[in-house]
Amino acid sequence: MSLITNSTTLLQPSTPSPPLLHPHRISISTHSTQRIRSRGYNPLRVSSSSQNPSATIAEPETITQNDEANGDGDESKLLSGSSVVRAFYAGINSHELDSVEELIAQNCVYEDLIFPQPFVGRKAIMEFFNKFIDTISKELLFVIDDISEADSSAVGVTWHLEWKGRPFPFSKGCSFYRLDVLNGKRQIIYGRDSVEPFFKPGETALVAIRGVAWLLQRFPKLADRI
Repeated sequence: MSLITNSTTLLQPSTPSPPLLHPHRISISTHSTQRIRSRGYNPLRVSSSSQNPSATIAEPETITQNDEANGDGDESKLLSGSSVVRAFYAGINSHELDSVEELIAQNCVYEDLIFPQPFVGRKAIMEFFNKFIDTISKELLFVIDDISEADSSAVGVTWHLEWKGRPFPFSKGCSFYRLDVLNGKRQIIYGRDSVEPFFKPGETALVAIRGVAWLLQRFPKLADRI
């Protein structure tokens, strides 16, 4: 998912939870360091989404995390959790899945709540992402509205999709990622996506929840079948 920007501003360290996202080119090197490269982009330079000034799009440049970091316990050499997640969305936006693959742990579990079962393992997850990018064009992009940065082991994100700079209908979502340091690199070990539904039942949903709760109270054994 790549993002089209018109102007840029420099984020200051005091900026609260700076949302991010969007590169055109990202690649990963698995030699002595894990590198995320984009051509001439600065991760601290952002531009507002054309239709949503509160959302920003980051354009990352070279960031490295040493393979030795896990051995000497110095996590300052690793990418932060939010940087890994930003690079993940950047790779999806640009349709460069080679850069995404190295960010995902071999035994990662990914839940997209519109599917009945989670995707388990890097191979299954990458196969899904391949199908996903084959379904959409590069003009449909993820834009991060907000991202948590305090904890590199757990990152929450709110986002939406834009088509040529305009919000795409029914595309708001939120995601949660759990990360761990594996073989000297911080990787995603679990992810969950929850997407805005096309059909919005409103208070009817409360009626349904009340009905299900009543059934479970009357027939507790039904819970074993859910």
